Amino acid sequence: MVPKTGLEDYFIIKDKKKLRYGYTTGSCAAAAAKGAAFMLLKKEDRKEVCLMTPKGILLHLGLEDIRREEGEVTCAVRKDGGDDPDATNGILIYASVKKSSRPDIVIDGGTGVGRVTRPGLSQPVGAAAINRVPREMITREVRSVCEECGYTGGLEVKIFVPEGEKIGARTFNPRLGIEGGISILGTSGIVVPMSESALLESIRIEMKMLAENGGRYLVMTPGNYGEAFSKNELGLDMTFSMKCSNYVGETLQMADNLDVKGILFIAHIGKFIKVSGGIMNTHSHHADCRAELLAAAAARAGADITCVRELLDTITTEEGLDVLIRHHMLEPAMKTVLERAEYYLAHQVPTDLELGLILFSNVHGELARSENVNELIKKINKQKGESNGS
Repeated sequence: MVPKTGLEDYFIIKDKKKLRYGYTTGSCAAAAAKGAAFMLLKKEDRKEVCLMTPKGILLHLGLEDIRREEGEVTCAVRKDGGDDPDATNGILIYASVKKSSRPDIVIDGGTGVGRVTRPGLSQPVGAAAINRVPREMITREVRSVCEECGYTGGLEVKIFVPEGEKIGARTFNPRLGIEGGISILGTSGIVVPMSESALLESIRIEMKMLAENGGRYLVMTPGNYGEAFSKNELGLDMTFSMKCSNYVGETLQMADNLDVKGILFIAHIGKFIKVSGGIMNTHSHHADCRAELLAAAAARAGADITCVRELLDTITTEEGLDVLIRHHMLEPAMKTVLERAEYYLAHQVPTDLELGLILFSNVHGELARSENVNELIKKINKQKGESNGS
């Protein structure tokens, strides 16, 4: 029988599927620290601990791989991300607790917990990548055990993850300047499946880090296609680059709030044809009118009705580009798409954020670019030298 964690009644419905909640690496670390502290101070075995999460959900988490040494206890909690796709799902998050001569609770990271190497993150350079809320949760839970046991001395808590270094290399951590492992994360203690807010927060964190490391002018790509095109076809330095996924509008708002001065978008036509219609979330669930927008751009550029009808019957934008080429309308249509996309991008933020755009196709290469692209590229490349010299 699978032990109950307290999340059995928590789920969301997405695309007619029931997706269950999970709990964060921060909750795992706090529960493991609580269990280890209890067994150290009480000198009693414990197989499970209760943990109240910041979200207000009470968890019951099992303790695994309990180890006792002289003056130190170690145990682990197994991460369960629910039905959210997560590289850390199923791994063990460990905590070792021992008494300290200092009268407080000191938290650090060990093997498999990343170290912060660049400013702009929630922890200072050199600190273990254990974010603020997990640190607060660990401190609170360990302190409650001290009070329960009547212990007034200090404790040292070390969080470690044996699989963390391998997993961390596959995450955003190296791009964020976190080396050597995963981050201990979670603001609510709970993982909501496919959480849009979590993805937006990761975009905001990366942008903040780039800005604080000298990146006032950024290269922004929606995904892997744009990143590959930037490197292979344009030869751009990608030191101050990042991905915005489908969240074009939200990304611009973040940039405005973080005092970014300029963004060069490098985007596949399949994504940014939607932006030319004022659609700032390019996910197909929000809108999928690529053929209609391509046909409208062609008509605005002077295409005849035959070309427009052919465009409306296309399935992909790459197929639509072939239609435009046959009708000798590729260049004027792409010019129109560029102008409309620039218009809607500029109207997303009230400030003078400098915006540039390069549209490309995987088959036909660069399709159109803003007049200010070369100037933006100079500014992007210049700040690398300034950053290295600081």
